[in-house]
Amino acid sequence: MPTGTLTEAILIHFSGPDAPGLTAGITNVLASHNVSILDIGQAVVHETLALGMLVEIPCGFDFAPVKSALVNRAHELGLQAHCKKIPRNAVKHWLRGLRDEHFVHFIITVLGRAITFQQIARISAIVAAHGMNIDRIERLSGQLSAGADAENACIELSVSGDTSREAGMRAEFLAAAQELSIDIAFQREGVFRRNRRLFAFDMDSTLIQGEVIDELAKMAGVGDQVAKITAAAMRGELAFDESFTRRVALLKGLPAERVNSLLDTIPLADGAERLIRTLKLLGYKTAILSGGFNFFARSLQERLGIDYIHSNELDIADGVVTGRVIPPIVNGARKAALLAEIAAGESISLEQVVAVGDGANDIPMLELAGMGIAYRAKLLVRQNADQSISFLGLDGLLYLIGVRDRDLQPISISNSPAGSQ
Repeated sequence: MPTGTLTEAILIHFSGPDAPGLTAGITNVLASHNVSILDIGQAVVHETLALGMLVEIPCGFDFAPVKSALVNRAHELGLQAHCKKIPRNAVKHWLRGLRDEHFVHFIITVLGRAITFQQIARISAIVAAHGMNIDRIERLSGQLSAGADAENACIELSVSGDTSREAGMRAEFLAAAQELSIDIAFQREGVFRRNRRLFAFDMDSTLIQGEVIDELAKMAGVGDQVAKITAAAMRGELAFDESFTRRVALLKGLPAERVNSLLDTIPLADGAERLIRTLKLLGYKTAILSGGFNFFARSLQERLGIDYIHSNELDIADGVVTGRVIPPIVNGARKAALLAEIAAGESISLEQVVAVGDGANDIPMLELAGMGIAYRAKLLVRQNADQSISFLGLDGLLYLIGVRDRDLQPISISNSPAGSQ
């Protein structure tokens, strides 16, 4: 079509039962009439095809023969066809979605043990109230209703709209998630969302179900004292270095053999093994950045095949815990510095890093990472993280990077050893 020629746009929509060869049959008709294409999209939902094409023709071009040929061919293929002219301002609106930096695509991931229409209605109402459009909805989990074989339920909505509404929507989704007992992740669609390369985890109450130092304190008979200090530190009410020093001092005299007995008593977080297996299979690097202790982190590294671990050394001399702290303490600032160091060493952009934690000392690394995830975390942490997961296990994080359950079925993730290569 000659440059500068005045043109018109026509939207052509086909719908009907899906079958092989439908797209080829339709596009062959348009190819024979030398019609220019502006946009094309196709989806199959429950064996029903929806195929849309935006085409361009010169002003004054007789489109009637093309329309007649399309309608006849669609009928032969068992489809219905509809054509309508699109005003120039509508075409400009479509182009805006590609070119306007203030018009952005977002991904909303809804996660729970089951997904209900009440939840979808609330979420879609928030989207509509902010003037955004839902472009696509896809189920990522095996099913959406609760059942004996269903542990996770997840849908993903692709929406588009003005970036100025992002902060308001994020706040409303955080409130709605708590009211509806689901997790709602809201993130910008972009090149890094499906191209993460490093996952960094806090250990205590994130990768494992409990706090190692609290369990050691129970053995030493100072459980209540240490638990109170731990809780205050995780809420951000007490500086981590001070709280850590005070807690470790209370462990003085605990026999080393009792320390090592903890290795088999604190279970992994729900979904942790499946998550790490999948990440390793997909080529991700993994790290533990913990204010806890090395003896437990090393055990997890061996069990799960973690690439990097950084945590505190529990000082033991003459067979007992000394109560002394060996610097430097892995506090919040050091976690962030270590995360940056690992990423730089692997030539990984921080935008490609996911950090996961639950306590106030995790906030610096959550804020540094391209995606920071508060996992079953305190309110302060949820408010400072990009995303929050409270109702699913750790394997729910896979949905946030676009992994679907059906993607993993052929490779038997659940049965492969965690540390296998």
